[in-house]
Amino acid sequence: MDIKHLQYFIEVANFNSFSRAADHLFITQPTISKMIKNLEEEVGVALFDRSRKQLTLTDAGRIILEQAKLIDKAFNNLETELDNLFGLKKGHIRIGLPPIFDAHFFLKIMGSFHEKYPGITFQLIEDGSKKIEDDVSNNLLDVGVVVLPTKEDNFEYFSFLEEDFKLILHPLHPLAKRNEVSLAELKNESFILFNKDFVSNDRIIFSCNSVGFNPHIISESSQWSFIQEMVASKLGVSLLPESICRHLNEHVVPVKIVNPSIHWNLAIIWGKNQYLSYAAKEWLQFTKERLTKED
Repeated sequence: MDIKHLQYFIEVANFNSFSRAADHLFITQPTISKMIKNLEEEVGVALFDRSRKQLTLTDAGRIILEQAKLIDKAFNNLETELDNLFGLKKGHIRIGLPPIFDAHFFLKIMGSFHEKYPGITFQLIEDGSKKIEDDVSNNLLDVGVVVLPTKEDNFEYFSFLEEDFKLILHPLHPLAKRNEVSLAELKNESFILFNKDFVSNDRIIFSCNSVGFNPHIISESSQWSFIQEMVASKLGVSLLPESICRHLNEHVVPVKIVNPSIHWNLAIIWGKNQYLSYAAKEWLQFTKERLTKED
């Protein structure tokens, strides 16, 4: 059953006339008569009583008219919703962000996107890179910010930030007055790191192992502000990205770490061969353009 059959049937019922309905639809009367005849044959019952001077609906015609109006309304609503979708008047984007990431400039870009597309909503999920990759793979997130390298067989990605980590110390720590500290000098320190969902955890441990020691980890957290407070309370030392260090208070001191330096490269990922909504595609393009300008 074609939607056009039902729409033409509704028009004939509204005008009680094949000719007036045809004029209203800008088609010929034989065309609309044939369409109604085809519909009657399909449902197996007459929809109009043609024996009287004025065209009237049969009992079956009245029942089908009620349902035809509901179907036509639903179809029109569907067209409107699709127009809204394609015109980006509506949409929802699920984005994974690591708490260790300084999202200030990133959120400014999102604010600009919201000004352009106010009907699109966002869901921001804070997690480590490992969990974000899993959630993008399982379609629980549309896109995510992770630390490279990522699984290139599974994800497309766009790299946008590379920066070093700095050593975070209490101001009274013996190394706090130094311009730089070799990683090997920290072998007897207590470390406060992000938890095991964060790639930075693996990277720091690997770097420490490369200079001959396994870091003594006394605590792990998922929030850089809490790590800062623990360092300020003389519980240990930590390593945080440069961008985060710009937001630290005076109760801790950032110092350059060398031999080796520790750095990360951040990227936006999305699934290969996975459906990406129109809103998410537009957000990706918009964000990539803005991040490229930032460079």
